[in-house]
Amino acid sequence: MATSKTIAVILFLITLVKSSNAAENATTQPLAPAILIFGDSTVDTGNNNYHANANFKANHIPYGVDLPGKVASGRFSNGKLYCDIVASKLHIKELIPPFLQPNLSDAEIATGVSFASAGSGFDDQTMLLTKAIPVSHQPTMFKSYIERLKGIVGEKKAMEIINGAIVMVSAGTNDFILNYYDFPTRRLEYPQVSDYQDFVLKRLDKFVKELYNLGCRKMSVGGLSPIGCLPIQITSKLTRGISRRCINSENKDAVLYNEKLQKLLPTIEASLPGSKILYANVYDPMMDMIKHPAKYGFKETRKGCCGTGVLETSDMCNSGSKLCSNHSEYMFFDSIHPSLATYTHLAGSSAYSTISKLLDA
Repeated sequence: MATSKTIAVILFLITLVKSSNAAENATTQPLAPAILIFGDSTVDTGNNNYHANANFKANHIPYGVDLPGKVASGRFSNGKLYCDIVASKLHIKELIPPFLQPNLSDAEIATGVSFASAGSGFDDQTMLLTKAIPVSHQPTMFKSYIERLKGIVGEKKAMEIINGAIVMVSAGTNDFILNYYDFPTRRLEYPQVSDYQDFVLKRLDKFVKELYNLGCRKMSVGGLSPIGCLPIQITSKLTRGISRRCINSENKDAVLYNEKLQKLLPTIEASLPGSKILYANVYDPMMDMIKHPAKYGFKETRKGCCGTGVLETSDMCNSGSKLCSNHSEYMFFDSIHPSLATYTHLAGSSAYSTISKLLDA
């Protein structure tokens, strides 16, 4: 017969195991019911693969070369996008599926999808060149999503999921590159870049309010990155005999836009009861990577790992493009888009702290 001392030890071990399991479950429980993504190629997890008219698709290697199985999923990077990493850190899912992907499971729908489209922007004129799904049309896709979600979990639960979901919005870069800098169609209408910024921000204002009216409450809205330091912009303004350098005027424009956005979002939030709408700062952490590359393990910040810094054929890079040997040493994977290493650093910086603040809202 077991002694009382033995029984006490057994009970202690049982309690210890239960406590350990409880702690583990607590750390792996989703921190939000779902994640919903809107915007352009920085957060398009593959919608353009199923959008026949889209001019930009990452449905071929070397895109996705560092994803499990080396799958070219439609993400414009060598691996996960920033939104995927956020979803993982929130214990929601490892990869966010595109809404247009056929045969999405009920579980995938219930925990969130991406509605983003590579080449998209707040200005509908941007899509004349890219044939992407406009940001202004993505709420229509969202409405279809809501109806399916209601069919899965019921109307009440569906709205609880949407109200509690982390919503990420990332767009704007294409508007300025395609309409103002490289193809100055909007510059004729808005000679001062500040006026065009105001136009884009009005579109953003309308878009965020539309998401709110559909049930979104916790939103992160990304500012512009250092546009003038994108490899494609450096190449397009390159002068023979001059080393590759950032276009300071475009970076200054991005800073001004971001300052305006930071002032606008609290005003929008104040007009929408129960909302929490925060600015996601990607400019400063990316500029720090550019100024202090060694700090992040980068050896190249002005050229893409895939290609030469310019657009090749109709894609950002292709199977025939020259590929760097160490992807993590490059800040950009192609002429426009960050590498997995850059997205990982962003997820460990102030950019992610914005998402964390939404959890407490």
